[in-house]
Amino acid sequence: MSEERFGEFVLVRRHGHVAELVLDRPKAMNAVSTEMARSLSAACAALAADRDARVVVLTSSHERAFCVGADLKERNSFSDADLVRQRPVARGAYTGVLELPMPTIAAVHGFALGGGFELALSCDLIVADRTAVVGLPEVSVGVIPGGGGTQLLPRRVGAARAAELIFSARRVEGEEARALGLVDVLVEEGLDREEALALGARIAGNSPVGLRAAKRALRLGHGLDLRAGLDVEDAAWRSVAFSGDRAEGVAAFNEKRKPEWPGE
Repeated sequence: MSEERFGEFVLVRRHGHVAELVLDRPKAMNAVSTEMARSLSAACAALAADRDARVVVLTSSHERAFCVGADLKERNSFSDADLVRQRPVARGAYTGVLELPMPTIAAVHGFALGGGFELALSCDLIVADRTAVVGLPEVSVGVIPGGGGTQLLPRRVGAARAAELIFSARRVEGEEARALGLVDVLVEEGLDREEALALGARIAGNSPVGLRAAKRALRLGHGLDLRAGLDVEDAAWRSVAFSGDRAEGVAAFNEKRKPEWPGE
């Protein structure tokens, strides 16, 4: 297993074709500072360009928290001009995760609040353990979810449920979070990372060309009317229909063997 560090607070570990993107600022419960945001953006840019990474799993090195959101201690020292300058840096961290072209899975335990929950929402799937506490409490400190929360949460749970959660600023614990669809898989305490990596490995056994195209179709087609959505799907199908992966997949099926994906 190889490791690569991006700045002081972000680490990428390789597990074969699964890349583990580790939030590694344990002294601050992974609060997203300006420096950490820059590092997260850089790590995501590197992963997006890496054809060997078929799945990304977003994890935390802190035992009791996934990520508690923006670094409010740092923000407390900001002038208005500082806040304006930081905004594109912070936004880049969230969009970096959101725009990763391969499937992404968040492994959540403990607190995933504000920007921390938005990082999880930016992933395609969320695996949580029973200690998870999620929520978007931004209105309780005079702002709004600004890392994608107002757009990603309603796409996940519907407009009215998202409104209730955002307006109330309430925290939701593991069992209720699973029942409401705020997380997708709920596991026993301490097993979120293990389960997310295992799920990532299962997904990574499939065609990398197919995975990226399927994600593209899912993302681009969401919210379109059916006819437009089917056109998005058709374009994604055409992008894989003549690929080496398709040829290998069909050959492996007929020869009753495991595919060796060329990834192109």
